[in-house]
Amino acid sequence: MALANTESTVASDNATPEARVVLRKRSRPGETLFQSFLFICGAISILTTAGIIYVLGHESLLFFRSPDVSLLEFFTGTKWQPAILEFGILPLFNATLMTSAIALAVALPMGLSAAIYLSEYATLRTRGVLKPILEVLAGIPTVVYGYFALSFMTPLLRTLFGANTVEIYNTASAGLVMGILILPLVTSMSEDALSAVPRSLREAAYALGATKLETAVKVVVPAALSGITAAFIIAASRAVGETMIVAVAAGAGPNFTFNPFRAAETMTGHIVRISGGDLSYDSIDYNSIFAIGSMLFLMTLTLNLISNRVVRRFREVYE
Repeated sequence: MALANTESTVASDNATPEARVVLRKRSRPGETLFQSFLFICGAISILTTAGIIYVLGHESLLFFRSPDVSLLEFFTGTKWQPAILEFGILPLFNATLMTSAIALAVALPMGLSAAIYLSEYATLRTRGVLKPILEVLAGIPTVVYGYFALSFMTPLLRTLFGANTVEIYNTASAGLVMGILILPLVTSMSEDALSAVPRSLREAAYALGATKLETAVKVVVPAALSGITAAFIIAASRAVGETMIVAVAAGAGPNFTFNPFRAAETMTGHIVRISGGDLSYDSIDYNSIFAIGSMLFLMTLTLNLISNRVVRRFREVYE
């Protein structure tokens, strides 16, 4: 190889002027145009993100600079009633965490179990049929999920636990249906992580006498831990940012409660409700929307940073 390179270099040095013109770098306008297009797309996405952060930050500062807003009350207050200048974020924050926790309690075990089945037990034909059917759930509009929670899940809960216990609008039904919503996300990402584990690890476990279940649980899942954890955290971000399900089924008023069978409004649901009314521009109610949006942005950003750190920390590279 070194000899060939040397000969190529000598031939290039001893080449005639006509040959050197041939070896000169050719202009490829099509490739340059495509590269410029890719750069513009990347720049637009970055500038769009920067613009969103700027608008959130600017409007949120206007809210917090208002003499009627106390930063301490905002983070520790248990009442959110802008009409009487009470801005305690805890009722909205608590309802958001409750619905997200219920959704994750449904989606994580079911999604991981489905991923293990698709990766380790299902045949290629079965996987080819089941995975597209499962991913159909991701294509259903979220407002349909919301009315499904209100018209099916809530009556089911009222039948099981009693109409006096479960209110018509409640965080439990919203959280359960949100779990169904993010189930395809957890299953698909976890299955991809499990399928990326080398076949040699499975064969080594079988050679040592491990069963298929032991191989899946004790070998494959730990080897794919970084991808599975990333799927869980991204699903949590998706649950935190969900809007229409909680807007329809969870409740239409802030309520600081830990009872999942009672109505409570989440941060996204509150933004949808009050932004649909007659809000004057640059009013304190208008600016409060951006303050809540900034909280949501910080929550999802934190989860994404944790996801990236987990992936880098537990990623295993196989040759």
